[in-house]
Amino acid sequence: MSSNLFRLDHRVVAVIGAGSGIGEAVARGAAVHGAHVACLDVAAAPAAATADRIRTAGGGADSAPVDIVDGAAVDAVFSDLITRLGRLDAVVCTPAINVRKKILDYTDEEFDRVVRVNLKGTFNVVRAAGRVMLPLGAGSIVVFSSIRAQVVEPGQSVYAMTKAGVVQLVRTAAAEFGPAGVRVNAIGPGVVDTPLTAPIKTRPDWYDAYANKTVFKRWASAEEMVGPTLFLISDAASYVTGTILFVDGGWLAADGRFTPPGL
Repeated sequence: MSSNLFRLDHRVVAVIGAGSGIGEAVARGAAVHGAHVACLDVAAAPAAATADRIRTAGGGADSAPVDIVDGAAVDAVFSDLITRLGRLDAVVCTPAINVRKKILDYTDEEFDRVVRVNLKGTFNVVRAAGRVMLPLGAGSIVVFSSIRAQVVEPGQSVYAMTKAGVVQLVRTAAAEFGPAGVRVNAIGPGVVDTPLTAPIKTRPDWYDAYANKTVFKRWASAEEMVGPTLFLISDAASYVTGTILFVDGGWLAADGRFTPPGL
């Protein structure tokens, strides 16, 4: 058995959403484990800043802007990586948006916006990655779903719908890409402390309620998503495909509503 199951030396890893939050943490983590990281984000400057930090720390990285709702743009950025670097071993896609509203208050524009980024965007990434990886006969694709693929709360209808859809996309892609040696999986985070969730901190009751739903009684940091993600793109997960790895601090495992007397 190799002692380097989790190493990514000499591999090219594209991380979409690398400008901040979970994507930035994953990009930097992949570089620490030896990968050359393509830092991709809809915002060019933050992606470039992440690449700069990786290079300053002695790693290999470059950056480019990409909007995942533009399928042709995603195809182009992956094709460019193949042209310049000769390979693309893994793709990690983290971006998503949420509009928290009750179903009856949702507008058509809000519905379309969430579905366009979370479902169409993720589909574009999986399709584009498959197009370049299948001819290479290898590769790993990791996209981000959520605990909301399984459990919901008021105001999460469209977001939860898209995150459940991402899981079915992963399963289908795994079935279609597997014979060519390409693996496809999802990460299902619970509550993660990132710039996207920062507004919740202004509501201590809301923030604490989420913390208390986990068995650890706290939120995750973005860095705690790195290990599970790197596992899925490494050789350690060579027989793992078509699944979702929940990284939720026990949110889905424990009901959390009541501890019986005497326990």
